[in-house]
Amino acid sequence: MIFDFGTDEELAQQARHKIEGWKQGFRLGEKMSMKFHRVAAEASSEGGKSAKKAKEGKEAAEHVTLLVKLAFSDHEKLSYQRWVDRIPTEEPFQSAKGEVVRAGDGPEFEKAAEHFDSLD
Repeated sequence: MIFDFGTDEELAQQARHKIEGWKQGFRLGEKMSMKFHRVAAEASSEGGKSAKKAKEGKEAAEHVTLLVKLAFSDHEKLSYQRWVDRIPTEEPFQSAKGEVVRAGDGPEFEKAAEHFDSLD
């Protein structure tokens, strides 16, 4: 699952807290994992701000994407499907642009899996 939070870091952190709560409350362990992908947003030239000033201030926002990986075994298909259905409907995920990539999606899945694995 890929959730694009744009430059809303606070909403992304709310999503992180929500997932951490689920992992602990439902004892999911490694069945649910997440990673953030942050890319520096281009500096705005509005109001005559320089790129240097934008980087120094809090206005130097990053584009935040949250990748969530569900690793349920084959006999846990019902649990997997429940999480796939639930996560995008919960706040703060509702506010983000979300995409679900499944193992059977071919090259899209391979690309998403490589991206997830490449993040720290």
